[in-house]
Amino acid sequence: MGSPLILASLPFAIGVVMLGLGLSLTLDDFRRVGRYPKAVVVALLCQIVLLPVICFGLVLVFRLPAEAAVGLLLVAAAPGGPTANLFSHLFGGDVALNVTLTAINSVLAVVTLPVVVNLSAGYFLAGEAAVGLQFGKTAQVFLMVIVPVAVGMFVRSRAPELTRRLNIPVRVFSIVVLVTVIYAVLYGERENLVGYFVAVGSAVLAFNIVSLLAGYGVPRLTGVDHRGATAAGFEIGIHNTGLAITVALSPTLLNSPEIAVPGAVYGIVMFFTATGFGWLIGRRARVSATP
Repeated sequence: MGSPLILASLPFAIGVVMLGLGLSLTLDDFRRVGRYPKAVVVALLCQIVLLPVICFGLVLVFRLPAEAAVGLLLVAAAPGGPTANLFSHLFGGDVALNVTLTAINSVLAVVTLPVVVNLSAGYFLAGEAAVGLQFGKTAQVFLMVIVPVAVGMFVRSRAPELTRRLNIPVRVFSIVVLVTVIYAVLYGERENLVGYFVAVGSAVLAFNIVSLLAGYGVPRLTGVDHRGATAAGFEIGIHNTGLAITVALSPTLLNSPEIAVPGAVYGIVMFFTATGFGWLIGRRARVSATP
């Protein structure tokens, strides 16, 4: 599906996006965990444990086709990213906590993403051609995620002025990449588009809403303040769908447009739901603060 040039360039494109993420991170972002121990631990448990369990339940409830089920679980395993940081900033979340969670999640995703993909492919695609991420493919995910982030962090530490000049172009490029990969998936599958939206749209919407609510509600139940819970909500509800789609489409990884479809749909839906979520929790916080 799609242009061979687009497919071949996807790992490079996502590498540039992850480089941009690295340009926004420092070692202090990892050290900051000690300042937010409860918020970080709760948010990470939601991301790594709770979300895949919720997603697995939803794909069974909605009876998704096998490839779509693996695709949605791939989205669940994808970390947050700069978009979550932006929404958190717009709606009064603790952006420093967002940056910390993004940094840690981006590292953990090298392990958690292949584990979730392999387990889901083994369950839903049993008896079919192997689709999971074996060791060699896991190493490619590592190269695609960790190495560019590390390079970005190194450039920031050594050349802050260059980092400042690269900041806006790389952010713009990140948006272009996300739009391009979503378009590539949707255009390549245009003949089946209505059927795909019927098949996965409700499950994607339900998973997105539950992710945002769980990301905010669970931290609040454990005593995390409103700003920290807001940051966690966006971090858990807004996923790096560009990474998920790249893993699904890459000819050397999963090589499956059907697995990529839920990521493309999620990448569209999350902007609207995140905006509504931000407005809702902001309004609730203002009401609660009113004497």
